[in-house]
Amino acid sequence: MASIDDFRIESHELLMELDAATMRMMMLVSSKCVSGPEWVAATKRQHDAYDHWDAFINSAVGMDPDS
Repeated sequence: MASIDDFRIESHELLMELDAATMRMMMLVSSKCVSGPEWVAATKRQHDAYDHWDAFINSAVGMDPDS
């Protein structure tokens, strides 16, 4: 079982990727680029980042926080 420090490190890395992916999408929105291959790549990155975060959090449910 992972320690709380391991949880924090992994959580931080996943959240940084999710934030970066979301920020990239918002930059494309502000530049009115919401179609085409660049948009598709950005939405896939954001979707994948969210999926990884969701899977991580759901695998941590029930984890002993004092480990």
